[in-house]
Amino acid sequence: MDLKVGIAGARGLSTIKGFQAIPGVTVKALCDLDEALLENQSKKNNIPRTYRVFEDMLESDIDAVVIATPMQCHVPQTLAALEAGKHILSEVTAGVTMDELWWLTEAVEKSNKVYMMAENYCYIPENQIILNMVKQGLFGDIYFGEGEYIHDIKDRAVYPNGKTSWRSYWQLGKRGAFYPTHSLGPVMQWFQGDRIKSISCFGSGWHTDNRFRQDDTSLTLCQLESGKLIKIRVDCISNRPHNMTYYSLQGTKGCYEASRGLNDSPKIWFEGMDESNDKVEWKPLKDFYEYLPEHYQNATEDQKSAGHWGGDFFIIEDFVNAIINDEKPIIDIYDACEWTAVGLLSELSVMNGGRTIDMPDFRNSKRTKDQIIKI
Repeated sequence: MDLKVGIAGARGLSTIKGFQAIPGVTVKALCDLDEALLENQSKKNNIPRTYRVFEDMLESDIDAVVIATPMQCHVPQTLAALEAGKHILSEVTAGVTMDELWWLTEAVEKSNKVYMMAENYCYIPENQIILNMVKQGLFGDIYFGEGEYIHDIKDRAVYPNGKTSWRSYWQLGKRGAFYPTHSLGPVMQWFQGDRIKSISCFGSGWHTDNRFRQDDTSLTLCQLESGKLIKIRVDCISNRPHNMTYYSLQGTKGCYEASRGLNDSPKIWFEGMDESNDKVEWKPLKDFYEYLPEHYQNATEDQKSAGHWGGDFFIIEDFVNAIINDEKPIIDIYDACEWTAVGLLSELSVMNGGRTIDMPDFRNSKRTKDQIIKI
């Protein structure tokens, strides 16, 4: 195998260790508007070519592109890369408008290239343990899950040089769950084979900082095709400690809750664990690490240090395997568009009093009339 990779955007630097750890894969190019970053990182990571213009990088002999630029650039750059015959690993979210998601779906279907969304929170070890337990039926019939992304990013509305950041518009300048995939992705993987049928979103209003259109907190309910329920919370305004990785899951035979902070730890409970129903108690998830997938258990220190608790390595491994084995990527174009659309539709819902909005079926909506969003 000889796979040559180009990386666009500073966020993509976290993928370098993953690529460099796989025999036959080489990071050949780095693209960014910051010339100082290009010079520093290309020398540090032994990357031979640098570009400030994305289209110039596409004209080189690379086979795959990591798109880790601001979110409003993801679809235009992905479309250009697909047209140039490159495989795509795209940062979240997949796009910033519903029309973009339809363009993206159509382009990927025509391309015969791998498109994978880099939702690395799906690869957090604890989330992988729960996924493995779900697959083995330990929770019974699961029917409720939740995810929360609580991350105060008000200071990122302005760059260090004083200029207005893209986040001021595309994140903090929008209402609803503008950044849903970290919260939603792992939970959707637990609901194996289900899809989102409709969403409703409610905002708390504006109390902390009146510079932004984003509510202090947004809650979005996702009703699945099966009738089951997922709740996600996005809060990037409130003055409070971060908690970017809270999840819970409820099934007929057991439940799970992630850490809330202050020495709390991930915890789990299964039916039959206790001596009596009067003394039902949580057990620490660390007691069940035998359910961690084997390649996580055998991960090297270098792999673990790749970022996001090792997730930034294993997501690269899955992307490369999808290319070389010509197989469906773990987080494919349809997952990417559906999870992203939760945020886009939530903006319509919250501005209409929490009205329920139907989710289009990205896998089976080939006609224009199937792609209309009704309010």
